[in-house]
Amino acid sequence: MACALPHHPLFHFLLLFLLPFSIVARTNGIVAMGTSITANNKDTPWLSPSGVLEFGFKPHKEKNLFLLSIWYYKIPDQTIVWYGHDGVPVSTGSQLSLTVDRGLVLNDPQGKELWNSQLILNDNVAHGFINDTGNFIMESGGVIFSRLSETNFSQGRFQLRLLPEGNLVLNTRDITSNFSYAAYYINDTYDSSNLSNSGYRVIFDETGFMYILRRNNQKFYITQSMLFPATEYFHRATLDFDGVFTQYYHSKNFNSSTKWTPIWSKPDNICVDIGRGEGNGACGFNSICKLNDNQRPDCKCPPGYSLLDPNNTYGSCKPNFTQSCLEDDINSAEDIYDFETLINIDWPISDYEHMVPATEAQCKRSCINDYFCAFAILGEGSCWKKKVPLSNGREDNVVNR
Repeated sequence: MACALPHHPLFHFLLLFLLPFSIVARTNGIVAMGTSITANNKDTPWLSPSGVLEFGFKPHKEKNLFLLSIWYYKIPDQTIVWYGHDGVPVSTGSQLSLTVDRGLVLNDPQGKELWNSQLILNDNVAHGFINDTGNFIMESGGVIFSRLSETNFSQGRFQLRLLPEGNLVLNTRDITSNFSYAAYYINDTYDSSNLSNSGYRVIFDETGFMYILRRNNQKFYITQSMLFPATEYFHRATLDFDGVFTQYYHSKNFNSSTKWTPIWSKPDNICVDIGRGEGNGACGFNSICKLNDNQRPDCKCPPGYSLLDPNNTYGSCKPNFTQSCLEDDINSAEDIYDFETLINIDWPISDYEHMVPATEAQCKRSCINDYFCAFAILGEGSCWKKKVPLSNGREDNVVNR
């Protein structure tokens, strides 16, 4: 399922492409003007006409907190497909109201406004409507953020952007400054020789297909085939917290034990494809990314390192030892330090010295007697010495180091 999504700052915080509100008359799913709902375990959420979707305050993992969101009501795990207030949970007693001039307004228990839908309207709102279906549209210049982690819905490190030039890209960003780093996926729908052939809109339609609409109305399909028709399956697309952009399907047979299953994902191998420029890559600094059996990134610390935050397995790693630069230690480094050998692992943009030709013994000796050397990478008769923090680490057969 997917619904119309206008390009608006509010929707920069969405993870899933669904906006089930429409200012049109309907017989079911209508929310009357002035209606409100309170964050507690008593108020009934607003339902779409067929009861597929619920909108309201979903209990948070932390007691007495709620997330303003929309979720699949009939699916056993009640998958969240949209959330407001930047993913920040609210306390018991917070209230959401549908107003004439401002659309949806969220207030805390003391009546202080926390969030509103920022509607730009020429006329007053007549009523709200919880829709079952529709289509997602992302205009040129639009951006969607991943969430921070699997359970934290605040803005994460990854972005999906439709650039004004026409390319759809995935990139990491610095959370503090919002600076965008180099793209690790580009769909190549920018044509410098013929701008009418460049993309300007991303559409995820009611049939489950996603495509880039070019300015000449030609379509560049991201979804290549459809074996799971929307008449029998729900569809959703999300920029997941791990940086992989994925379309999923789920059977509409609610007696079934099926789960959300990927149809396609981009990029094909985020561990390898995210290896350019600044930033820490798919995992944290000093970490190593490896695709698991589900083609998703797993992160691990190298030997002698441990997680900076034990609760964040996708975070950075710190050394469990102190490297001394005292003269006595430097002169006897080969007696004090030793190497741990790793296969098919590299941090390709953390070099500070390149020795060629070099044997394994020469590479080890050069690194172990160099205070600044944390890792040494050997391959094809060359030795690269690495400085910390290491970034864009990956483990893969294509690395061959």
